[in-house]
Amino acid sequence: MDEDERLRIVESFDPDALEDDPELKSIVEFAARLCDVPVAQVTLVEELRQRFLAGEGLDIRETPRNVSFCAHAMLTPEMLEVRDATLDPRFSDNALVTGPTAVRFYAGQRLVSEEGAPLGALCVIDAVPRPDGLSDFQKHGLAVLGQAVMRRLNARRSNIRAHREIQQREDRLAAILEGLPQIAWSADGKGNFDYFNSRWAKQIGAAPPNNTEDWKEYIHPDDRGFALDNWLDTPKKSEAFEHEFRMKFADGSYRWVLNQALPMTEQDGTAHWFGTVTDIDEMHQLLEQRNMLTRELSHRIKNIFAVMIGLATLKVRKTPEHEPFANELIAVLRALNRAHEFVQPGSSGIMQDKLQGLLAALFAPYTNDSDNPRVRVSGDDANISQQVATPLALVFHELATNSAKYGALSVDEGHVNLVIEDCGDTLALTWVEHGGPPAVGGGEDGFGSRLVEMSVKSQLGGTWERRFTERGLVVDLTIAKSSISR
Repeated sequence: MDEDERLRIVESFDPDALEDDPELKSIVEFAARLCDVPVAQVTLVEELRQRFLAGEGLDIRETPRNVSFCAHAMLTPEMLEVRDATLDPRFSDNALVTGPTAVRFYAGQRLVSEEGAPLGALCVIDAVPRPDGLSDFQKHGLAVLGQAVMRRLNARRSNIRAHREIQQREDRLAAILEGLPQIAWSADGKGNFDYFNSRWAKQIGAAPPNNTEDWKEYIHPDDRGFALDNWLDTPKKSEAFEHEFRMKFADGSYRWVLNQALPMTEQDGTAHWFGTVTDIDEMHQLLEQRNMLTRELSHRIKNIFAVMIGLATLKVRKTPEHEPFANELIAVLRALNRAHEFVQPGSSGIMQDKLQGLLAALFAPYTNDSDNPRVRVSGDDANISQQVATPLALVFHELATNSAKYGALSVDEGHVNLVIEDCGDTLALTWVEHGGPPAVGGGEDGFGSRLVEMSVKSQLGGTWERRFTERGLVVDLTIAKSSISR
């Protein structure tokens, strides 16, 4: 190991912070008593000096390196013992020997880092020679104390590394938080804030609030009750939250923001909150515009359905021979209109965007004299998207109208059970007719059957199979969940 590397390792122990360390002080005091000497020192050998981290019996804090006994001891595998320095050619003319310090006896246990770098020594010194040197017990004790010194030095360096890593992580986190386009904040479980990034001052133009009560003045008056009630109630549950409300910005305008936060449980069991406030005003305006456009389109589509139904009704009056076809067309249009109304934003249906809710709307016309449903839907449910409302409506309207013509719904006592089972990635729907005439198959599929097959396979990503039984028609449908909820 070269000297530059050794010096780098010495510096890694932060010697300045170790001067007069209480633990090292206790070790040298005990070393002096153990070896019955007036002087004991823990030394580190630097580039130009030997410094004393902790000592007993000397008032000086350092010596030049060129007179250091410990500079020799740290390079000696065994304990260095100088019984009479005046007789040792290495030290006889040393200023510490010839000068007022008058070193005669020296014993040093070298200190070596985990990397193998010699650092200095734990030494004991006397002003009188010791022809017999230290006893074996004293040597062993000094070696053990040297190990204790290294444990303290290593612990110090580990702490330095840990603090440095923590500081680096904090610096990186601070850089990330300062680079966010959102306001970032943290608070305790009582709503007292302890951090805001600079984005608050840039966007809001004021000093950060100390607590949620201070924040209240920046929330739109119409949103304060909702926002604060939800905010203050959430910490009691210790679960993530997100709230939308309007907040006053530096220019005096109120803009929609999304406040999101996650809790982190501290060692004492309390939650500390970390959150962001994102400006979503432009997105909110776009959403409002989209909803307005959707409502306008929905209104126009409903008018189109009404016009088509009205035209079909007028035409059939002039051509009565087409009445069966016209009635079937009108029924299909009305089913599609119900499906369209069901999945529109703002629908009054309590099961909006649910499969069972759509089916209930489609089968509403099929009731008996007691207003009990003749198509009984049971089992699991699933979310559906607007895009699949039409193919679903076509499929089940076709099944229901065929049943009303030829199957269970064609007789007063008949009914249909539709069971939905969630199979993970797919939904299994089983249509079973009861109380009607036997189902007869084998003929060529009509347009309705081909329409069902096309809708199931192409638009719903599924399969269907019909079973013609003595008790009635059974239809097994399998639909990919991903195709109906996207």
